[in-house]
Amino acid sequence: MSRKEDSSFTYLKYQELKDMLKVIVYSAQSPLGLTPMLYHINYNNQQLLFIQTGAVGSTIIHYFVQNEKPHKKFIELKRLTGEFNFVDNIGTDTLALYVPILELEKSTLKFPL
Repeated sequence: MSRKEDSSFTYLKYQELKDMLKVIVYSAQSPLGLTPMLYHINYNNQQLLFIQTGAVGSTIIHYFVQNEKPHKKFIELKRLTGEFNFVDNIGTDTLALYVPILELEKSTLKFPL
């Protein structure tokens, strides 16, 4: 990636996963109602969960480093409280978002760890 392309990304590292997940809740409640995708990647032997927001030219990468790989396929995210649980399947709670955790093998992103 050239230096110019690098500057089009802003990286935000979160101390707690629950804070990063609030971005998903906020985005889903916006007038556009877009829910960012949640990705997992083993990056330099670290387990990263991340989402991407923003538009071309001003992309924001929100990420969180956790101790282990997620063992479930979804995050059940309560819209009203922001509480979350890792779950295996989409549930029936109409007040929750069920966000799939997409497993990446490779990415061109350069995370500032």
